[in-house]
Amino acid sequence: MIKVFLVEDHPLIIEGIKSMLAEDTTICCSGICNTGDALMQLLKQQQPDVILMDINLPDINGLELCKMVKQQYPQVFVIGLTVNNQPGIIKKMIDNGASGYVLKDAFKNEVIDAIKAAANGQVFYSHSAASAMRKPDNILPSLTRREKEILELIGDGLINQQIADKLFLDVTTVDTHRKNMLAKYKVRNTAALIKLAINERLI
Repeated sequence: MIKVFLVEDHPLIIEGIKSMLAEDTTICCSGICNTGDALMQLLKQQQPDVILMDINLPDINGLELCKMVKQQYPQVFVIGLTVNNQPGIIKKMIDNGASGYVLKDAFKNEVIDAIKAAANGQVFYSHSAASAMRKPDNILPSLTRREKEILELIGDGLINQQIADKLFLDVTTVDTHRKNMLAKYKVRNTAALIKLAINERLI
């Protein structure tokens, strides 16, 4: 039996993944965490074989969380589970120790296959993640709808708390999006991010 932890903060996705895994008798979802901190606390008590980990978490970037997990629990396999299809992010997740990368548009069998592959020490990419990795590096990644909203408000001079209030989000979620955009476009600060977005007509 492959023990799996799910690290995800969206209830609908949690329920979907749980029901999906319940259909396979060789996999057991033995832990669900909504934040990175909750995961690290749970890992002190028990370790699974595989962790399905969202990258956009309320309290920490999944890239850093993956690195922390692998440093402290190298025997635990991590699979990125996200909507982010940027080649740079996928590569960074793998560089930080992940054994796979599955986009949330994946078919059910791809999620199951990813878990089984990771448990066997193999690296697995969902079909759409593999396609994203083949994109030419010189093509700038696009902004998601939420990222565009947040970036436009940053450009208007709003701080994280004001943006969170305006979009009805948690302030940590806004900060996570900001950090993800810095990583996605490989810029050092928000000013450089705004300049790039304007020059490349991303906003």
